[in-house]
Amino acid sequence: MTEIPIKTGIGSRYLALDVLRGMTIAFMIIVNTPGSWGNLYGPLAHADWHGFTPTDLVFPTFLFVVGNAMSFAMKRLQEIPSAQFYKKVFKRAALIFLIGWLLNAFPFFDFNEAGGMQFIDLTQVRLFGVLQRIALAYLFAALILYWGGERWGWIFSGIALFGYWALLYFFGESGDPYSLTGNAAIKLDLMVIGEERMYTGEGIPFDPEGILSTLTSIVNVLAGFIVGKLIQRKGNTMETVRLLLISGVILIAGSYLWNLIFPINKKIWTSSYVLLTVGWDLILLSALVGIIEIGKKTKWTYFFQAFGRNPLILYVLSGLVISVLFMIPVGETSLKEYIYSAIFTSWLGPKNASFLFAISYMLLIWIIGYWMDKRKIYIKV
Repeated sequence: MTEIPIKTGIGSRYLALDVLRGMTIAFMIIVNTPGSWGNLYGPLAHADWHGFTPTDLVFPTFLFVVGNAMSFAMKRLQEIPSAQFYKKVFKRAALIFLIGWLLNAFPFFDFNEAGGMQFIDLTQVRLFGVLQRIALAYLFAALILYWGGERWGWIFSGIALFGYWALLYFFGESGDPYSLTGNAAIKLDLMVIGEERMYTGEGIPFDPEGILSTLTSIVNVLAGFIVGKLIQRKGNTMETVRLLLISGVILIAGSYLWNLIFPINKKIWTSSYVLLTVGWDLILLSALVGIIEIGKKTKWTYFFQAFGRNPLILYVLSGLVISVLFMIPVGETSLKEYIYSAIFTSWLGPKNASFLFAISYMLLIWIIGYWMDKRKIYIKV
């Protein structure tokens, strides 16, 4: 999520990483802000439950990129006094978590039955979310790596993936431990968080970024770190590209084998899902290293760099701006719906209109990122 430029054998900035981060933010904005949620092309929607779509790759890729960035920053963090390290890491995680929670609460008011405005009950705001998961996964990954380095990263990953499988199997509903209502993750969240502070987009209180599935999401961050260190050791060579590519294919094959008994599922972040997403991230990164770092074909990369250099603030703005557009009344509708109707649905079919709105909105956020980059404005937490 954040980056600390340091001196390394392959440069203080790693362009392939910037581009992968930027691609992730761009696609994240597209899938989060369609013109109409009822008119989506299949690849731009999450799998209903078990299964996988390109959209299901976005979030874990962001976590993977967080780990990649940590592989460049961790050496510097390990050189500072322990107290300073803990303060920096916990503060960063707390701020990211708080920003995510405040996004859930925005705009902090609602309208009552009489049409008057009233502040929302903050005790009933959804506790978790995308930024909150990033904060927790970053925090625990940073602590694991600080205490035990890559070795502990490998050990924790193995224990987390197999341990999570066991937890869901033995504590889930007998006969169907991986169902929406019968999985152990929802049971824990209902007990600890309470349904009034949980996501309800599945029709019932269920949080896809809840407590238990945070365990396996940490592995995505650790994988990014381990791969980042591997690239730094081996350098930008075709051997590195081949290793990343082959490893990615092996992980994807392994994920589909595991899927036979432990389904690939983004919403409960199953272990097979982690293997699948890390596998695809390795393939994507191998392609970027080959094209950008070895082939030196960089003219096309700036578009994504503008996103990758201010990922947190641009992601937050993408959520705030669309919320504000929904809040501004235009006749009997909102400014967002007015724009969507007047500019997009007036001449396009439902799915094309929805898709083009998402692309246009992503470009709007890119313009903000471009403006910030040209003025050397980089907001980090």
